[in-house]
Amino acid sequence: MTLANAVTDTADLTSLWGGTGIFGLIWYILVAVALWKVFSKAGYPGILAIIPIVNIVILVKIAGYSAWLTLLYLIPIVNIVWSIVVAVRVGKGFGKGGAWSFFLLWLFAFVGYFILGFGRAQYTKPA
Repeated sequence: MTLANAVTDTADLTSLWGGTGIFGLIWYILVAVALWKVFSKAGYPGILAIIPIVNIVILVKIAGYSAWLTLLYLIPIVNIVWSIVVAVRVGKGFGKGGAWSFFLLWLFAFVGYFILGFGRAQYTKPA
């Protein structure tokens, strides 16, 4: 084993099990649980919330847009505007207003998706 391999092997282990890696894993699990409930309410299989890119595709579909429009997330600056549009449309589908959707589905998405998933909001597909 060379020194370069030993350094990269150590870096791989410490990056995953360091404080940031554990926090990121816990965060991802909690967001997946919240999205699972949101997807279930919207009529999609909840297990799709676990798959990283697929969960964004499903959110775009819940917002009432074509799944192909998920590609807009790849364009810098456009992705910020597009994510706000999707958040507002998802909120509208669950009967929430624009300001609520902006703050709790875009800015603090972790909290907003838990409220949608475990709250009383019912989904109606946006027109």
